[in-house]
Formats: sequence, C-alpha cells, structure tokens
Amino acid sequence: MKKILYVDLDNVLVNFQSGMDRLDKLTYEKYRDNWDEAPSIFSLMDPLEGAIESYNILAQKFDTYILSTSPWENPTALQDKLNWVKKYLGTVAYKRLIISHNKHLNLGDYLIDDRLKNGADKFTGKLILFGSDKFPDWKTVVKYLIP
Repeated sequence: MKKILYVDLDNVLVNFQSGMDRLDKLTYEKYRDNWDEAPSIFSLMDPLEGAIESYNILAQKFDTYILSTSPWENPTALQDKLNWVKKYLGTVAYKRLIISHNKHLNLGDYLIDDRLKNGADKFTGKLILFGSDKFPDWKTVVKYLIP
C-alpha cells in the first residue's frame, strides 16, 4: 500500500506572488492587506519552479492529494483553485483536491506545507515545511521523500 502524501497549493505548488503581480492597479491597492481575498487572484497564478514535475514524480510513488484552504471572503477562490489543478495537474490530480481549514483532520504520512496554520502544525504525520532551511525547494523535498 502506498503512503499518503498531502501537498498544499499556495506557495508550495503555486507561486502566489505571480497572481499578485497580475492584479490591476485598483484591485492591487484595494486588497493590499488581504491578497487572498482579491477576486480571481488564484486564477492568475503560475506554478512554482519544479512543482509540476515534482508532483508528477511523487504521485507515482505516493497516494497523493492536494490539501489547501480557501479564503472565506473570496467568492472565486474555490473554483479558481479547482481550475488551476485541472489546468496544471490534470489527470494525475483528478478528484484529489481537498479544501479544508482543518488540515490535521486528514490522516496521512506526509504533509508538504509552507506554514503552520490551519492545522498543519497538528498534522499527525510528518510535516515537511516547504521553504524552510531543510526544504527550501522542490528538489530537496523529492530527494527526501524518494532517497
């Protein structure tokens, strides 16, 4: 049986900054303190370097899911995140998107996340803190998970 791996979207698979950079000037100013509430921001984001290739490699070795949160006050976020997964991960992530503000309720072996919020700090498996000194990029994460 394959081990279960969860991967966060924002700043793990997705380059959040790329969405911010594509906002029009008015929207950029309006949501300056709450970027994730800007309508359609999640549809504007590019994948992080190495994210798609790494996800595809890991999906061959693990039972892999995308585990992300969706801002409560952003009416387009859920659909935008689903569309992003369909566009960039297609069949390898088919029906494997889980949206939850309580990541610790998901049972699994690994969680790759860039923050300790939304239950990531209480996840019962191994938390791989993406962007940390130990796991600064996808290359180090893949090397750790597939030695």
